[in-house]
Amino acid sequence: MNKQIIHKKLVVLGAGESGVGTALLGKSKGYDVFVSDFGKITPKYVSKLKKAKIDFESQQHSEEKILSADIVVKSPGIPDKAPIVQSLLKLKTPVISEIEFANNYTNATIVGITGSNGKTTTTLLTADLLSKALPNVLAAGNIGDSFAEAVLTSTTETYVLELSSFQLDGVVNFAPKIAIITNLSPDHLDRYAYDYQKYIASKFNIIKKQTAEDYFIYDADDSDIVEYLKTTPIKSQSFPFSLTQELKQGTYIKDNQIVMKNNNIEEVLISTDKLSLQGKHNTKNAMAAATVAKLLGIRKQTIRESLSSFQGVPHRLENVQKVRNVNYINDSKATNVNATYYALEAVKASIVWIVGGVDKGNDYSQLYALVRGKVKAIICLGEDNSKIIEAFQNCAETITETKSMEAAVKIADTIAEESDTVLLSPCCASFDLFKNYEDRGDQFKKAVRQL
Repeated sequence: MNKQIIHKKLVVLGAGESGVGTALLGKSKGYDVFVSDFGKITPKYVSKLKKAKIDFESQQHSEEKILSADIVVKSPGIPDKAPIVQSLLKLKTPVISEIEFANNYTNATIVGITGSNGKTTTTLLTADLLSKALPNVLAAGNIGDSFAEAVLTSTTETYVLELSSFQLDGVVNFAPKIAIITNLSPDHLDRYAYDYQKYIASKFNIIKKQTAEDYFIYDADDSDIVEYLKTTPIKSQSFPFSLTQELKQGTYIKDNQIVMKNNNIEEVLISTDKLSLQGKHNTKNAMAAATVAKLLGIRKQTIRESLSSFQGVPHRLENVQKVRNVNYINDSKATNVNATYYALEAVKASIVWIVGGVDKGNDYSQLYALVRGKVKAIICLGEDNSKIIEAFQNCAETITETKSMEAAVKIADTIAEESDTVLLSPCCASFDLFKNYEDRGDQFKKAVRQL
């Protein structure tokens, strides 16, 4: 750890949060750093690179400079099939992720959290819980600060990292002390040649270098995780969680209490009705966070205080406001079918559903029963809504489409009746009409407040 590398050439592909963080950390460790972004670099990151006197280029890739690298760190957003990455791989140049690179320069305890859904809530909940008892806890990775810049600038002793499959694609020796897989469902299949098993394997990279000294927390009710574990030997200690079964070791529900069993000793952590975030998916998030806390020796009282007061994550089942007794909920973070399933399941009222965006190979069939039972109208919000309209044409009385959030909210306002819920849960990526899911959620909230 804390190795000083002199005069080795580090090339960073992509100058976003993770790329610039990597460049800054690399420069501080003695690398000769060059940053290349095929797109335009935002002014904030240009300023950081100039201040650090780091050589960079934008809107192009200079092959001669890039292919002379000793090591390359690529942005999670750049797929392996990109021509410049393929050229590097042919030369057998190491191409890794920011997570792998930064991990070399910290001795902190790392809790790594991945999954198709729930990882942001679980990450922030875990960080909140740990920070009540431990010094210098920081949530980073796929949310907040880049891991690399945090390693450079902070004195963090415990990192809680949200990790996407794209970030885990580029790890080699990364091994968190505690790894969590919240759940699995098909997502980003366009990046994995529409092969769900490749996506699952990417998620399981989080535990591949763990040892018997480490811990693995996962959802024992998730059939895809359970199936994968049947053929994947793991070295770490398993602490699954479940809503439906009593476990020999792990965390489960007993008499409406969250209970953890370790070394044959049961310990009641909190009553489910005391959880600040309700719904089955949030109970699972709380179980995962509580299991981390217990494994790190945190008192039950602290766990209860955090789980009963945590206020949730923006853009994830976020109550915006009521207008004429119609409730508006922002679930813009729901970019896949499983996330939207949780949202539709959680809402008890009749729903006007705003859905759509960039389809990532979605199979909508698992939503049919919920939509038939709960959704009175569907408003499609995307450049191409044909797949959604075809999928749900027999599930709801009204299906309409638009290409602006303001129009979608106004249509919802005309359709919704007293006690209904207007739910933005897009089930798709956002980048056809919006900068990102935050922009989409912010536009929804602004439109609702203007009604």
